[in-house]
Formats: sequence, structure tokens, C-alpha cells
Amino acid sequence: MKEKEPFDFERFKQEAMEGLYAGKKAGGTDGVFAPLMKHLLESMLEGELNNHLEEEKASGQPNRRNGKSRKTVRSMSGGSFELETGRDREGSFEPKIVPKRQLIITEELEGNVLSMYARGMGTRAISDYIREMYAMEISATEISRITDAVLPQVTEWRNRPLDAVYPFVFLDCMHYKIRHNGTVETRAIYNILGVDTDGRKDLIGLYLSETEGAKFWLSVLTDLKQRGVEDILIACIDGLKGFPEAIASVFPQTRVQLCIVHQIRSSMKYVPDKEKKAVMADLKPVYKAVNTEQGYERLLEFEEKWGKKYPLTAKSWLHNWDNLSTFFEYDQDVRRVIYTTNPIEGMHRQVRKITKTKGAFTSEQALLKLMYLVIREITKKWTMPIHNWGLTISQLYIKFGDRLRLGRDSF
Repeated sequence: MKEKEPFDFERFKQEAMEGLYAGKKAGGTDGVFAPLMKHLLESMLEGELNNHLEEEKASGQPNRRNGKSRKTVRSMSGGSFELETGRDREGSFEPKIVPKRQLIITEELEGNVLSMYARGMGTRAISDYIREMYAMEISATEISRITDAVLPQVTEWRNRPLDAVYPFVFLDCMHYKIRHNGTVETRAIYNILGVDTDGRKDLIGLYLSETEGAKFWLSVLTDLKQRGVEDILIACIDGLKGFPEAIASVFPQTRVQLCIVHQIRSSMKYVPDKEKKAVMADLKPVYKAVNTEQGYERLLEFEEKWGKKYPLTAKSWLHNWDNLSTFFEYDQDVRRVIYTTNPIEGMHRQVRKITKTKGAFTSEQALLKLMYLVIREITKKWTMPIHNWGLTISQLYIKFGDRLRLGRDSF
């Protein structure tokens, strides 16, 4: 076997200096560091093979070299180049520094691709950026393959174990278009944001569905229970169809709070623009009342004044009053948290900033993949408890006691 010529460092240094002085790039396919990167990697692979053959020999298994394989790899510092890897006759050698099927030799590049994708860049735009910045040719198809590598993480994340108790959960929905069997269809993404006993937010559920209803919500809540959730104190929703009935069957002690802001918007649909201001002014004493009794009295006054003219508006408040008035049972610190689904809507606003430029997604998997990557970026900032959590948890303990399962360190 012909021995590999030793790397001429002196020649490399001379050529590298001349190249840099001539304005040649340090990295990239034709960059001055490509030969050095190639030599270093091939030397390390050679060392790995030698060590493997020594171990085989020591264990009594006959094995020896069997030529070389070649593949084109990409690196941020060295651009694209051909890499030689020694083979063994038994085929048991598995290189670690650059595994057999790996064509990109740095995790940093894959991390950058995922980060750009999570910020809304398309695969072609990412491919163009890498070509310009790193002098590397990575096709849009290969960019898609890199982003597909997170799909097992998506599955693992969606099925991860959860806490036993969540004081609050917020539920909201987003709609997207996907291509399915040659047509464009609408899919709903339902996100469940939990606040744990330390006051920190966590997206505990992401579900995709064509429809909603009691059957769908029963499957969602059953999934949460199977992942470890034993109790939810208060669930804040925006009038999701079938949810109150489903939660009563899975978490019968959970109180439901319908979003007041959504209720106002919904009831105003039946009021013409010229009278919306007056109707809103008469609704305000209802949800700004001191307690449930006063709120209900104000609601009856509202119904008496506007019920005949706008019956659907008054009826919607009366019909949903049990789930609209839950927040009256608490002081201002808790009320501010639960009277609206703003915590999860704020997250959705950040998601839409990234996804608003997207048309129809190619598949449900493509939609889930981007949602996961965007949410992963957003939740990195969720490190602190929500505002005034100390006062909030104290009020919850007075109301719910041992259902919170607080440890001694919490007192």
C-alpha cells in the first residue's frame, strides 16, 4: 500500500500567506485553510482506523485495511473538499470524527440553518445565504433534510413528561393552510400554555386538528393526563367548542374561565358600529364589578336595557355566565392573570411574525416542524416567573390548599 505523503506545513504556510496577501478568502472551497482542514481530518480518521484495527487484533478477530472511500464534505472554515477515509475488510470500522453518512463536518452550520429556518427564512434563501457567506453549495433539498432532522425531537418534545399540577393553563388556536392530496386545506394548531407552581410558563401541548369539539378535546386532555398532569386549577379559554364538557370529564375539579376580551368581541358582532360605544360602556360595569353577585346584577340591568334590541348580545353573556364569572372569586393579582388569554395570544403574535410570509405548507409535518423551531426560539426567554407570582400563589393556596402540592421550601 502506498503511504500517504506527509503534509508539508512549510509549503502550506507560505501558500496561505501569499493567498491572504493576494486577497484570497480564509474559508470556503478555494480558501487558504481548506488543505489544512482536509489534512487534519484525514489524519484523525487514520488514527481512528489504526486504533480500531489494534483493538480487533487484541480481541483475536482478524481484520485489515481495505482501501479508501471518498466523499465530498462541507465545512464552514474549509469550504467543500474531498475527504479520504480508510476502510477495513470486515466493514466494522465506524469513524467518529466524520461518520460515514455525514457530509457536513460541523454542528454549528446545521445549528445556523435551523436558526435561520426558525426565523422564517425559506430553504432557497438559506441556500443562497450559505453560498454567499461560506462559499458552500447546499441545495434547498438538503436544507430541508437538515431541518427534517428535528422531527424526532418534535415527537419527543410533544410526548415529554409534564408536571403533576398546573395552576393555570391557557388555550388558543391558530389556523394555517397545507397542501393535501393536490388541494389546499385548513388546519388548526391548538396550543396549550401552562404556568407551573413556580410561576414559569411552558408550552405543554401542541395539537393539530381539522375540527374541534368535545371528542377532540377529550383526546387532548387524556393525552395531558397520560403525560403526568393530575390537576389543573384554572383553565382559560376563548370559547372553544366542547372544551368545558371535556375538561369536566377528565379534570372535574378544574374551573373554566372564558376570556372576557373574546367575549366582548364576540358579543359586539351583533351591534352596529353607531351604537357599539354605548353598548360597551354598559357592559364595562359587568366585568369590572367587585364580585359575582354585583356583576350578575349589572348583567341583568344590561339585558333589560339592550336585550330586546340586541338579544344575541345579552343572551351570550347570560348563557356563559358561570364560566365568565370565575375570576370574581379571586383578588386583583389572580384576576389580571386569568380574565383573558393574553399570555398565549402574546406568544401567537410572535409566531405569526415568522409565519405570516408562508403560503400553504407542503405537509402537516412541515407545519409542525416550523412551529416547533419557532416556539423553541421564543421559549428560550421564558426564564422568569410571571409578574407578582408570590402574591398570586399565596391567593391560590388560600383557595386550593393542598391541591397545589407545594413543598416545604415554598413556605
